[in-house]
Parts: sequence; C-alpha cells; structure tokens
Amino acid sequence: MFLKDAKVWQVKDMPERPAGLFDTRYRAFLETVAAVRAQLHRYCARMTGSRLDGEDLVQETLFEAYTKIETLDDARRLKPWLFRIAHNRCIDFLRRRHTRERAESTYSDDIGVVAAEPATTDAHRAIERLVGHLPPKERACVLLKDVFDYSLEETAELVDSTVGGVKSALSRGRSKLAGLPAEPAGEASRPLDPDTARLLRRYVDLFNHHDWDGVRSLTSADARLRVADCFDGLLRDSPYFAEYERNPEPWTMALGAVDGEPVLLVLFQRGDRCQVAWPVRVHVAGGVIDRIEDYYACPWMLENAAESDLKLINGPVVLRGA
Repeated sequence: MFLKDAKVWQVKDMPERPAGLFDTRYRAFLETVAAVRAQLHRYCARMTGSRLDGEDLVQETLFEAYTKIETLDDARRLKPWLFRIAHNRCIDFLRRRHTRERAESTYSDDIGVVAAEPATTDAHRAIERLVGHLPPKERACVLLKDVFDYSLEETAELVDSTVGGVKSALSRGRSKLAGLPAEPAGEASRPLDPDTARLLRRYVDLFNHHDWDGVRSLTSADARLRVADCFDGLLRDSPYFAEYERNPEPWTMALGAVDGEPVLLVLFQRGDRCQVAWPVRVHVAGGVIDRIEDYYACPWMLENAAESDLKLINGPVVLRGA
C-alpha cells in the first residue's frame, strides 16, 4: 500500500522530516537498511517494553540516519552506527517516561558484582522477555552482548561506556536475571474507559463495513496519520481508506491488545481462519480520534509474539504465522 502512488517531497542540504507520501529517495534508503530492520526493532522493543514504541523509535532512528548518512565514512559500520542511534533514542525515551527511576527502585543499589556466565543461544528468548526488569544500562548491555553478540568493546562504544563499565553492568544484569522467575509476571492490560471502548468498537464496525464517511466522522478535522515507511501527515490528505478498499485479500479489523496496550488489529483470511497481520494504534482525545498510526509495512513487529503479548478482545487469540 501507498508506495506505488508516492509523491516526491523536496530534499535540500538537510532534509526536513518527510510530510505526506514519502519520496523515492527516502524509500531507497529504507531498502538499503532492510536487512537490519528486524534486529533494530527487536532491540528497541525490548529496551522500551513495547513493540509499538520500539517501532516508533526505529522510525525515528532511520530518519535521523538518513539525514546524517554522509557522515558515515565506512559502509561496513552501518549496522553498529544504526544501533548506536537507536540506543540513544531508547535512552531518551526511557528518561522521558521516568522508566529508569521505576526500574532501578526495584533493586537495591548495594547488590554486589557477582560473576555470571553469558547466556547460551537457547536462553536468548527468555532473556529478551525478562530484560525489561533491568535498569536501562544493564538492559542494553545484556541485550547487545548476550543476545546480539556484540563484543565487549563494541558494546562499550554503543552505550558510551568503557569495557570495565560494560563488564560490571553485565555482571549485575545477569545476576538479577538469574534470580527472576522463568517467565515474567507480565503487566496488567491497560483498560480502556467505557467511552473510548465504545468509540473504538464503532470505528472497527464502520471500518469493516467500508463506511469511510462514517469512519471520518469519528476523527477530528486535523487528525494525523502515520503509516510506517510511507506517509506522515493529515489523514484527510492521505489515500488511507482507498488503499484498504483496494486490497484484494479478505481482511477484517478487530479490537485487541499488544503488550497490554489496546490497539486495533488487522487480520487476513488464511484458509479457514484469520491471522493477525499488523497493529494499528489509535489515539483518542476529547471524544474523537486525533491520531492513527498504521504499521502495515512492519511485519516483524508481531513475530514470535506469545499469547500473553498479543490478544483479541472478546475473541480467541490468533497468532501470526500459527
């Protein structure tokens, strides 16, 4: 969707953030980094504890990299360079949300540095699910060293630390992880207030009936739309609904949750059942929808989602790829 009709936005010495449909130059850049996208998302999602927030940070990372690409003098350094930008974005995000204070208060500051062995490959998935319990620096070091296999020196460079600092963070982080249950307790879902729930159910019903005028009536006059990799601007200036209308595959939208956050889920018919394809994040303010974020271009977001991560509200759990 969206790519075939993309218009050109002007890029001068320093590009402005793309508005409207993204141009071929930016899309070409996205193609050059396609191989690392899933890993960047995996890192940002585990740093933030949210697949959706993680993808938003990846989008910011990629545009920042695009505007600074001429400063990269060695193409072989592209991947660690992107990880460094993503790491900084994650830390800024965590600071803004005061997650650092909440995470660090869980543990005593006087926990000693206890020798701990790095994780085996079989433990990677467990680490990723538990790592959100750690403070940001320990979280980053454990992910980069034990999950993404960066060396101590590379990890130190990415987190702006020393090898000694990374070793200490790894030891603390591994020790804390070893003391946690095998599976996280999980965060309670963030419930919707009744008015918002009714609005979203109405949105889903109208969307599934292709009543686009009805859908528009639920949005504000200046509602924003962002479709990952494709569009960022006013909803009224987009071909958003037309793209769903033209899609030849049978699809439906449902109210669901990803990582405990209420979202809309797009499902496609696969044989005799529906499977979740991608999430749509909808923001409500003042009784109307003022922002929509559609992640159709990011299939990696829901890969390896467990039952506790991905739910349909008032319906069975349907896992992507099941």
